[in-house]
Amino acid sequence: MKLLNCPMNGVRPLSEFLFGGEYREMPDPDVSDDYEWAGYVHYRDNAPGVKKEWWYHGPSGTWFIAERNTLTDEVLRTYLFGKGPAPSGQADMSQTAGTEQSK
Repeated sequence: MKLLNCPMNGVRPLSEFLFGGEYREMPDPDVSDDYEWAGYVHYRDNAPGVKKEWWYHGPSGTWFIAERNTLTDEVLRTYLFGKGPAPSGQADMSQTAGTEQSK
């Protein structure tokens, strides 16, 4: 069974989660032109590698960020938006993110 770490509830089955798309910084609306907004809304890089993604945990109603290697499907860490990943050397609940087990 594939598992994913919810920052609020710990490791849970992947069936409890919904993918929300790639996380990208929104351009500043006060200085952005139509071309920049069109790129933000419509353009996706879609190259393999480490991406920040939105994920939703249904049972808890929690949106969070997962850093995932799209080439290997390895989840490197998960954290709540605005909190950021734990600084290096500190405990991070996401250390178990991306765990895969067979039952």
